[in-house]
Amino acid sequence: MYPHERSLVAKMAGKPFALIGVNSDGKIERAQEAVKKNNLTWRSFWNGPDGTGGPISAKWAIQGWPTLFVIDHKGVIRHKSLGNPGNDKLDGWIEDLVSEAEREAGGK
Repeated sequence: MYPHERSLVAKMAGKPFALIGVNSDGKIERAQEAVKKNNLTWRSFWNGPDGTGGPISAKWAIQGWPTLFVIDHKGVIRHKSLGNPGNDKLDGWIEDLVSEAEREAGGK
């Protein structure tokens, strides 16, 4: 998903959008290498030494990787997907929520 995520970050630059990742590598050095190797330009948090059983995935009740949450500008989870829902579907969810946030910010 990294190439598509990079394109989303570029396409949404300057818009009310943020991409946040969670890395499940068991060693922080491997997580850091993954960020560098895959040219991740967004914030990526390390899930700790327990990998997929770490504190972030436990708090969010993650049952498989990847799990995607699409959260609106009010902090409400609007979409959740276990696995990649497909680029077109994901883009549609994001574009709808970004448009909604822009409309509300503009007072429309």
